[in-house]
Amino acid sequence: MKHFFLLFLMIFSLSCAQDKQMLNEETQWQKELNAEYKDASKSPLKKKDLKTFKGLDFFRFDSTYVVKANLKRTPDSKWFDMKTTTDRVSKERIFGVVTFELKGIRCQLNVYQGKEQMQTEGYRDYLFLPFLDDTNGNESYGGGRYIDLRIPEGDTLMIDFNTAYNPYCAYNEKYSCPIVPRENYIATEVKAGVKAFKKY
Repeated sequence: MKHFFLLFLMIFSLSCAQDKQMLNEETQWQKELNAEYKDASKSPLKKKDLKTFKGLDFFRFDSTYVVKANLKRTPDSKWFDMKTTTDRVSKERIFGVVTFELKGIRCQLNVYQGKEQMQTEGYRDYLFLPFLDDTNGNESYGGGRYIDLRIPEGDTLMIDFNTAYNPYCAYNEKYSCPIVPRENYIATEVKAGVKAFKKY
């Protein structure tokens, strides 16, 4: 009985150690994104890429990429046609301007609101933050990345660059993706979020 109990403790300890290791390697957001990309009914991946897909490549989670930003709303901004990777245009407006400090660099980016999302249940308070940085075309997708946000009650926004993801057209050219405006460039390497997609 004593040996059985010791064996149980060893297995339990090993299991906990493995769980802890997994948590260190992958956040909940990363797990959910991988699950979505593995699901053929939701995945943007091409069928041939889905067959060999094991998971997205992420930068390691870094809490210094979670920033508190000041939001200056622009209620009088006009709707405009944001260009996409196809002939389609996306009706957007600048909802506001966020300012924050990232790795010692002062940043200012436009946050957008889509007309279509405003009329879609569950997305009415959705904000879109596309950005470019110095990892593009090397460690991350050349066309920049996106972050999803929600309209806050006050004038501050928490921005987690660890949740930066690639547009669907990074995986499949059939998708129509908004092109990141040049003014949303961060003059440093943002080593957080999803890396460039490698086909095997």
